[in-house]
Amino acid sequence: MIKEIRMKVMCLITMDAHSRDIIGDLIDAKCTEVDVFQWQSQLKAYWEEGKQDYNLRIADASFYYGYEYLGNGPRLVVTPLTDRIYVTATQALHLMMGCAPAGPAGTGKTETTKDLASSMGKAVYVFNCSDQMDYLSLAGIFKGLAASGSWGCFDEFNRLVPEVLSVCSVQFKSVTDAIKAKATRFTIQEAEISLDPSCGAFITMNPGYIGRSELPEGLKALFRPITVVVPDLELICQNMLMAEGFVDAKDLARKFTTLYFLCRDLLSAAKHYDWGLRAIKSVLVVAGGFKRAEPDLAENAILMRALRDFNLPKIAAEDLDVFGGLLGDLFPAINPPRNRDLKFESVIEAAAEDMKMFGAPEYILKIVQL
Repeated sequence: MIKEIRMKVMCLITMDAHSRDIIGDLIDAKCTEVDVFQWQSQLKAYWEEGKQDYNLRIADASFYYGYEYLGNGPRLVVTPLTDRIYVTATQALHLMMGCAPAGPAGTGKTETTKDLASSMGKAVYVFNCSDQMDYLSLAGIFKGLAASGSWGCFDEFNRLVPEVLSVCSVQFKSVTDAIKAKATRFTIQEAEISLDPSCGAFITMNPGYIGRSELPEGLKALFRPITVVVPDLELICQNMLMAEGFVDAKDLARKFTTLYFLCRDLLSAAKHYDWGLRAIKSVLVVAGGFKRAEPDLAENAILMRALRDFNLPKIAAEDLDVFGGLLGDLFPAINPPRNRDLKFESVIEAAAEDMKMFGAPEYILKIVQL
């Protein structure tokens, strides 16, 4: 009995954070039966006796692992939204359809698709769609995906012109019909090619943007839609801070996201401002670099310096006082000196003198910020 407990503890210690979070959620939900939805909706790996492959199961869908070499790449922070997209996307593949995540920019539509592909050992290729793409280039992509068994993620699919979208529905339907018929070869755009039925197509869309086409009804019928909402930024921020080595991640994540929410509401609507997920991720990487460079410095001072030094260069002059006030309120009595590269600054000063300019400290600071 003691040996079994010790083995279980060792499994939990060596398990990744994602798996530990899932186990914690299952315990909180009091899941004790295998047919409980919280357990069924997790992507699980099974090894079947007498077979050379192991398969992945989620709800009633089952897939063989793809064995694509992907390396030890970064993974997503798993939120309830991620789990819902996993279930919907795998159900779409199970029903031999494509999948169509739609929602605002920066909500993780493409990244979640790539993360699901990574979990299933599949190669995924992201294509940024534009109105310059024609039906022949799309046919070439579908041929490659069908023959190789890869996944294709078509970013901002509704930027394609209606004429191309109309032909695309015929092209993709020929792929799905061949999968349903369990064919080994099929015809697409007057070319006969081999078929790997594990291929998949995902289309992401930003609805309501200017210059976007409405998808034809025939094309909509081939794709399972998902509405992707804004993710839990605080939870993502907390997990990423922990990954970067911060101990007091929960309080710092709350301060971080509060600052960005307030900046979005109180600062001017300058076009270059971005207070979304991409900007948050950039600052967290900078903060992690500061943390590893100066491990003895207080964590709130490290985060405050990252937020200040990363954002000040892009803050418009009329917003500087408001931004400084918000930082001061969230990090009271903390103002660490900026991280200076004196060798670089001396080179800037020498270059300024060489060009018959005056190397004032403010001028040098602006070049460093740039």
